[in-house]
Amino acid sequence: MKPFSSVPRTAYVAYAMAIVIILLDQWTKYAVLGSVDASDIALIPDGYRFATIIPGLFDFTMVRNTGVSFGLFGGGGARWALAVFSLVVAVGLIWWATQANRRLLIGAIGLVIGGAIGNAIDRIRFGYVIDFLDFSDTGLFPWVFNIADSAISVGVVLLILDSLMSERKLATVGDANEKA
Repeated sequence: MKPFSSVPRTAYVAYAMAIVIILLDQWTKYAVLGSVDASDIALIPDGYRFATIIPGLFDFTMVRNTGVSFGLFGGGGARWALAVFSLVVAVGLIWWATQANRRLLIGAIGLVIGGAIGNAIDRIRFGYVIDFLDFSDTGLFPWVFNIADSAISVGVVLLILDSLMSERKLATVGDANEKA
């Protein structure tokens, strides 16, 4: 690993973005959970509607996600494995940020780092991830999610987009070289 002083400035952009995502994720969960007068969050039942934001479209609803995205591998038995996996992924991405030099890639890495750490914090603290952003009344999107989940999803889409764009640039450069 590179000494701290030799970490490129672009990596700090990814780290700053990750910190913003972590803070936003944890703050929104704190605010939503704090809106209920409960001495312990375990007393808040799954499916409890904290608030209706846009009737028929968007609610804040309590969901304990013991699995990964969209409830896969649920049940709670994988709590520590999922927390460790999230942190290992974050460490790998922290290293990757020191190697990356494209803006879109740096942004994507920062989003995924922040989301992975935000959800790992929940797993370590509570044993599950707290999800509350609920668009399920629309019938189009049945899952409930959080800021960290959103950051991971957007980050992965940006990683794919960056990969496609960089492959296209390489192909264009290669074509130009072959024609010369």
